[in-house]
Amino acid sequence: MKLKSYSSENAAAVAAHSNDAAGFPWSRVSIAPMMDITDRRFRYFMRLINPKVRLYTEMIVCHAIVRGDRQRLLEYDASQHPVVLQLGGDDPQLMAEAAAIAEGFGYDGIDINCGCPSTRVESGNFGVCLMRSPDLVAQIVSAVKNRVAIPVTVKCRIGITGEFSEDTLARFAGGVFAAGADSLTVHARTATIGGLRNADDTLGETRFAALTPKQNREIPPLQYDVVYRLKDLMPARTIEINGGIKTREAIQAHLQKVDRVMLGRLAHEDPWFFYEPAAGGVETRWQVLDKMAEYASRYEKPDLSASRFFTNMLNLFHGIPGARHVRRFLSEEGRTLTPAAAVHALQAAGVVA
Repeated sequence: MKLKSYSSENAAAVAAHSNDAAGFPWSRVSIAPMMDITDRRFRYFMRLINPKVRLYTEMIVCHAIVRGDRQRLLEYDASQHPVVLQLGGDDPQLMAEAAAIAEGFGYDGIDINCGCPSTRVESGNFGVCLMRSPDLVAQIVSAVKNRVAIPVTVKCRIGITGEFSEDTLARFAGGVFAAGADSLTVHARTATIGGLRNADDTLGETRFAALTPKQNREIPPLQYDVVYRLKDLMPARTIEINGGIKTREAIQAHLQKVDRVMLGRLAHEDPWFFYEPAAGGVETRWQVLDKMAEYASRYEKPDLSASRFFTNMLNLFHGIPGARHVRRFLSEEGRTLTPAAAVHALQAAGVVA
C-alpha cells in the first residue's frame, strides 16, 4: 500500500488539541478497566501520553491469579504507576488472596468489579450481579481490606434495570464504605441483564431482554443526577462518576459535583485526548510510536507482528489528516512487519503526526 504524505501545516491543529490540556486536573481522572483493551501494552501506551491519569487493568478473575500463571497475568512496567488491579470474583477469601498477591507485584490499589454486565460474569455470579448481594460485596471488601495495605475500591452501576432504586444504591454504597472501601466508582447507567428479582429474592419473570456489554454501554440512559445525589448523601466519601463522558468541559463540570471522573472508551477511540506534556516525556505521536516499538523489542516475542501489537493503539492519529492511512498500514501491512519496522516505514512515508 502507498501511504499519502501530508505537509507540516497540520501541526498547528495538532498543537491546539494538545496545549489546551495545560493545567488540567488529570490526577482526578481515571481510565476505566476495559476487557481486551487495558492490557499492559495499552497502559504503557497511555502512560506515555499522560503522566498523571490513574490507570486500571482489565478485570482479572481471582481464581486465575491464585491458581494460574500470576507472573504472566500481573507483571507490568513500573512506569505505569499509578495503576490499579481490577479483580472479579465472588469468594471473599479467594479475592483477598488474589489481592495480597497483586500487592506483592506493586499495584497501587485493588478494585472490585461490581459493574460488568457480560454473560460471562453473570454465569460466575460476579460483576454487576453482585449488586443483588450487597452483604456478600461487603464481605469481599472487608476480606480484601484485612489482607492488603493499599486502597480498596469498588466499581458498580447505579443498579440493575427493573430493580434499581436510589435507596437500593445508597444501601449498597453504605455497605461498601462500612466494610472499609476507600472509594466507589459509579457508572451512571443501570445494567440490563437476564432475570429480575422478586421481593422474596427469587428470580421472577424476565421483563427485559438482556443486553450485550456494548449495548449496556449505550442503551440504558445516563442518570448523572443519581450519582450526584449519592455524593450529596455521603459528602465525606470519595465518589467517582463514569459513563459517556467525552469532553474536558464535561470532566470539569462533573468535578464540581463529585470527587473523580472515570473515562472508558474515549481512551481507545481518541487516546491523544489525554495528552499532557511532561518533563522529559513525549511531545509528538511519533515519539509515542517510537517508544512503543522500543517497548515491543524489550518485552514482546520477536515474532510478534505490528498489527497484533498495535491493535489497541490504532486511533493514536484520530482526528488529523492521514489517520486512516496509519490505521490501515498498521492493520494490513503490519501483519508481516515487526513493530519497529512498521513505525520506521510510517515515518519514512512522511505522514504528519
